[in-house]
Amino acid sequence: MPKLTRRQKANIDIAEKGKEAHSIEDAVSLLKTFPPTKFDQTVEIAIHLSIDPRQADQQLRGAVSLPKGVGKSANVICFCPSDKVDAAKAAGAIEAGAEDLIKKIEGGWLDFDVAIASPDMMQFVGKLGRQLGSKGLMPSPKAGTVTADIETAVAEFAAGKVEYRNDDGGNIHCILGKMSFSDEDLVENLTFFLNLVSKARPAAVKGDYIKNCSISATMTPGVKIAV
Repeated sequence: MPKLTRRQKANIDIAEKGKEAHSIEDAVSLLKTFPPTKFDQTVEIAIHLSIDPRQADQQLRGAVSLPKGVGKSANVICFCPSDKVDAAKAAGAIEAGAEDLIKKIEGGWLDFDVAIASPDMMQFVGKLGRQLGSKGLMPSPKAGTVTADIETAVAEFAAGKVEYRNDDGGNIHCILGKMSFSDEDLVENLTFFLNLVSKARPAAVKGDYIKNCSISATMTPGVKIAV
């Protein structure tokens, strides 16, 4: 059996502690004790909910601007009429347009993180279901990416507004920030998002809503949070 490195041993020791449920503050502090890496790791929350993802009225999807941001910007495109192209680009869109942008994506271009669309464009954008749907990039009113106010939406998502949605297993993942964030800033973002999810509890869900919750960084195991 190969000998474990000092980093691997440290990770194992901390990971064992992470299996216990911690307060939000203690969980963030414990996460910060994992050995540092050469890059600024992204911190993410994972929440397992007792929803039935097959039921439309129990699905959760939306977008949120966390109080302390997430430490990264996003590449945003905008489907809009020609008279809105300049405004969308001025707000931060890397590409904006209608037929020309649709053709570019049909040709295989997907070098962006978020797609915004004005409502009148969705009849055309809908045919990109194969390209955008499989990547989770299809604009949606629930996520705030289909809106008449494209300038505000582009600016917010370009500045780091993040989408969240449950997967088929009833789990929700969301970026909380970077390991370089202060403990206080990560705690504030984490608390804000947990409260957001709690308030979005579907009426049809009975019993415990949040089954378990953990935070992790790009190169670390999860640290369990008491909920």
